[in-house]
Amino acid sequence: MSDSPEAKTATQALREADNDETFAVPHVATEASDDSGEAELPTDRFLDRELSWLAFNERVLELAEDPRTPLLERAKFLAIFASNLDEFFMVRLAGLRRRIAAGFAVPSAAGLSPTRLVGKLTSRAHVLMDRHAAVFENDVLPKLGREGIFIVHWDDLDTVEQDRLRTLFKKDIFPVLTPLAVDPAHPFPYISGLSLNLAVDVKDPDSGKDRFARVKIPETLPRLLAVDPKKTSIPAPSGDEFDAETHSFVPIEDVIAAHLEYLFPGMEIVKHYTFRVTRNEDVEVEEDDAENILKAMEQELLRRRFGPAVRLEVAEDLSPTVQELLVRELGITEEDVYRLPAPLDLRGLRAISSLDRPSLLYPAFRPTTHHRLAPVETSTEADVLEAIRRDDILLHHPYDSFSTSVQAFLAQAAVDPHVLAIKQTLYRTSGDSPIVDSLIQAARNGKQVLAVVEIKARFDEERNISWARKLEQAGVHVVYGLIGLKTHCKLSLVVRQDDDGLRRYCHIGTGNYHPRTARHYEDYGLLTSDPQVGADLTKLFNRLSGYAPKAKFRRLLVAPTNVRSGLISRIKAQVKRARKGKEAWVKIKVNAIVDEETIDALYRASQAGVTVELVVRGICALKPGMPGLSENIRVRSILGRFLEHSRIYAFAGDDEPEVYIGSADLMHRNLDRRVEALVRIVEPRQTAHLLTNIDMAMDPGYAGWELRGDGSWERATGGEDATDVQQTFIARQAKRRKKAS
Repeated sequence: MSDSPEAKTATQALREADNDETFAVPHVATEASDDSGEAELPTDRFLDRELSWLAFNERVLELAEDPRTPLLERAKFLAIFASNLDEFFMVRLAGLRRRIAAGFAVPSAAGLSPTRLVGKLTSRAHVLMDRHAAVFENDVLPKLGREGIFIVHWDDLDTVEQDRLRTLFKKDIFPVLTPLAVDPAHPFPYISGLSLNLAVDVKDPDSGKDRFARVKIPETLPRLLAVDPKKTSIPAPSGDEFDAETHSFVPIEDVIAAHLEYLFPGMEIVKHYTFRVTRNEDVEVEEDDAENILKAMEQELLRRRFGPAVRLEVAEDLSPTVQELLVRELGITEEDVYRLPAPLDLRGLRAISSLDRPSLLYPAFRPTTHHRLAPVETSTEADVLEAIRRDDILLHHPYDSFSTSVQAFLAQAAVDPHVLAIKQTLYRTSGDSPIVDSLIQAARNGKQVLAVVEIKARFDEERNISWARKLEQAGVHVVYGLIGLKTHCKLSLVVRQDDDGLRRYCHIGTGNYHPRTARHYEDYGLLTSDPQVGADLTKLFNRLSGYAPKAKFRRLLVAPTNVRSGLISRIKAQVKRARKGKEAWVKIKVNAIVDEETIDALYRASQAGVTVELVVRGICALKPGMPGLSENIRVRSILGRFLEHSRIYAFAGDDEPEVYIGSADLMHRNLDRRVEALVRIVEPRQTAHLLTNIDMAMDPGYAGWELRGDGSWERATGGEDATDVQQTFIARQAKRRKKAS
């Protein structure tokens, strides 16, 4: 009998995979090469990561500024920019200031002192926020009006519409408002982070004294209130005609401001202003000292709400007296004040960008079921497990449907009577997720179900706590990973008793198990029943739920154990190939590259003649194209209608390139403080597809941004006939759909 894996039963292959601790696929030796004699690298070889992050958000802003971007999509990018910048202040700038205050801040890898860096970040943020407000007020807003979409003010409404909104105010808004006075008997109130507020000057008619009060705009209420277009007094621009119904909105703060007499009866309303506070909302949990990480996280979330203020946004008409009061009471400086035209908080533009106006949006897009998962003629549903048994399946979301692949995989496993166990990592998902429902159903069906839940996923902590408890109540074994490490890897493992023995079905992805974001995030995933991968995932899950510190892996690289060392050893192998005159290249697609050790390895590779191509969506601390250092390194960035989120690592080889996908970016947190997993792709057509993705992104003929050595990004639009990477994949998908039909 042949000893080939194909001739063995699934159980035999599985047992051998569990027992064999050696690497079963071609790999590069991990021992460090002798670097003696290499020239010292310059000390100024890194770009600052925080300034690079602001440059990323500037690229988002450029999409909003681009007149070729559909108008409602421009509004959406303005909202995304605002949301991104909120997180920058809450986490990045706030964290830097916290370290400075604690005396722990050190110069950045780029050589900037902490205080100088804060100054540069603040100055740059002022420029970007002014630019953001200007493109909305002077460009997007007027063009929305020409399309029959208006943001109006209270005084622009006729009496009939004012009466309707007054009734709405009395019924649904007034009961949830709480006016807070500031005087000797009423101390300055706590202002919650990201809340929109009205600062109100009132006068006591009896004493003639001026008073100050604050009214919080409840976040539970809509940011923009729809106005009946038939009753608005705002005329359409002269000569313009609309093919669709007009839409008008009034900011909720305008409606509240028009009814302040209800909140302060008997007082004279002198003036009102809008302002917004951003606080430090970074979360740190000392779980080593916490008996229960769930309780520790809940306590930390409570503390988060009272973090120090780091930014004050005010309407440009705010009086100097009120601004002085806010600055003093919030404990900030004048540099932390951002004077902007109303309305503040343009995250609310999402209400406008979601309007059903197809001509003002990107063309409609519908994901397609992967051709290997398409149902056969005799069935309305595909047998996902059977398809995985036949071959590895490489999924490319959102072009390949998440619901008919990953979601269907877990749904089928949950009800399959031959499935014995399901193990799953969850970093970000939704409370009503079909993924969570499938795990609950599987547990109720008597299967052993393990969920490794990361409740420290930033800004999703409360939601994760909620559905983690929901899973526990359903009988799912819920664990919270390893102490000191976030579980960021994207893994599913299904154990099934097949006719020929026990078999493990696996999914390893680059993106979260979140059905909604899977429609907008570009990610990859591998579905496989390969025994080597099954053995790797079994060991990794055992490490996450139990004790397996010395587990070795075959088709996986796992952080914090060997992702950095594994990637660097492969980069060094390319140096050896270049010195032998062989083809030598490194191609990487990530969200961020910050890790200095990996960057230095890429610099050394470039100096040796290795071609290095990097596709980086966000932060990049590497300087490309520098003489004597990085002439052979190019960096490009792709942004568009989908969030580029996949991670690909590829290296030249003698027979086939060595290509990995997975969850890890090249950042310290990914390589040192998270559990991450990269899986090697071995099917030639799949590796070719992944390399094509990078090659398209690096092609100057495709729209994107090119990084310069000084940290600036040059946009390459390709002119009116620009070729878009994402649109190319959409067109290919449409062609496959047409061919299949």
